[in-house]
Amino acid sequence: MTLALRDPDLFRVDAYIGGEFVSSILRATVRDPATGDVIAEVARCGKFETRHAIEAADDALPAWRALPARKRADVLHKLAALMEEHVDDLALLLTSEQGKPLAESRGEVRYAASFLTWFAEEAPRVYGDTIPSPVSGTRLMVIPQPVGVCAAITPWNFPSAMITRKLGPALATGCTLVLKPAEATPLSALALAVLSQRAGVPPGVFNVVTGAANDASVIGAVLTSDPRVRKLSFTGSTEVGKLLLRQCASTVKKVSLELGGNAPFIVFDDADLSEAIRGAMTAKFRNAGQTCIAANRILVQDGVHDEFVSALRAEIDKLVVGPGTEPSVTMGPLLERNGFDKVASHVEDACSRGAELIVGGGAHDLGGTFFQPTLLTGVRHGMLMSSEETFGPVAGITRFTSEEEAITLANDTPAGLAAYFYARDVGRVVRVSEALDYGMVGANTGFVSTTVAPFGGMKESGLGREGSKFGIEDWIERKYVALAF
Repeated sequence: MTLALRDPDLFRVDAYIGGEFVSSILRATVRDPATGDVIAEVARCGKFETRHAIEAADDALPAWRALPARKRADVLHKLAALMEEHVDDLALLLTSEQGKPLAESRGEVRYAASFLTWFAEEAPRVYGDTIPSPVSGTRLMVIPQPVGVCAAITPWNFPSAMITRKLGPALATGCTLVLKPAEATPLSALALAVLSQRAGVPPGVFNVVTGAANDASVIGAVLTSDPRVRKLSFTGSTEVGKLLLRQCASTVKKVSLELGGNAPFIVFDDADLSEAIRGAMTAKFRNAGQTCIAANRILVQDGVHDEFVSALRAEIDKLVVGPGTEPSVTMGPLLERNGFDKVASHVEDACSRGAELIVGGGAHDLGGTFFQPTLLTGVRHGMLMSSEETFGPVAGITRFTSEEEAITLANDTPAGLAAYFYARDVGRVVRVSEALDYGMVGANTGFVSTTVAPFGGMKESGLGREGSKFGIEDWIERKYVALAF
């Protein structure tokens, strides 16, 4: 398969280590999820290549962290500008390997670039402190310093933005980074490596190790066990996050985890239904439902239940399913067969246990991993789609009667990433916002992701925050110096 890029140099298939693209004999296949066509055969990295990347990052660290923050900021600004300049090519690469519509891909690339701009602006503002000393003849100082060599493991659902949300603060603070992108979507990462070269990121400061699914555990084991790596940042499933956290304990690394969610979407009787429908479509069907903050459990109060279901059905019918490269398409395929099978099993489980299928429910006529946009009512607590992330275009509606019942249902999960609710009563807005056990709450909005706000979860949905002024803290150490004179 040939991609019609304006800048063909952005299409790379080799790992990026120490400022050079490094080939390998073994190759991993990257496919277009819409067609099944092979897009590329990328390098398969193992222990040797990963250690080589760590060594390159370690060698580059002294000079990069010694560079004035404003100089590092200039490089990040250049990289952000290059992403904006090549947004169409980057979007095409992203859609080809991940499947989302081109409009969503362009939005993601611009969102990704915004993290580089934000942290470029934060770089000169990482302040220290001077503490009034209780003893004369001394000065007590707190000095911010970069953590050091860091590792990042990123997912396939946002293969551009999840990289820069980590790369931005890492480079801004003076850290160096070894990135392991998802095996299904390495092309966006490698294109970013090309642009990093052009932006003036020194060799070894940013490294990309690619591989197949079987290589993930090998690469991860090296990243988590090598004492030169002082921090790991991971976005992905809760199961894998727990494994990486255990592995990092052996060298007591700093760890940032953005893990799975099970987001409730609550619609109260006093909600603005038109806004709630708009929010539900965004929170549920963006990226074909393949987002960690997707509305996974839609809870609707008795008084507006039927009207909400009817209006949501009408909007679902407007979705245009197809390959993401077609201009009219608003929903692409699921990435892989395992994900497709999980979505299908959730629908089958719900229907077998009394849920009513309103629309959709199975494979789309396009075949492959295309799944019909689906709406179910009568979904109850205990069904698979209520207790697990569906990660697909399936909206399951649960009816509730009282505010207290909605809060109880919403919080009855070990996950705590994002939650949404719609209500106009000011008292209810305050009460529900504070009662939901989630790191992010959308009150009368289905869109919470933004560069300037902290992204992260509570409970088993992760550790730390990304983005915003708070997102830089996980990439620095604060050294206390007691100076006597």
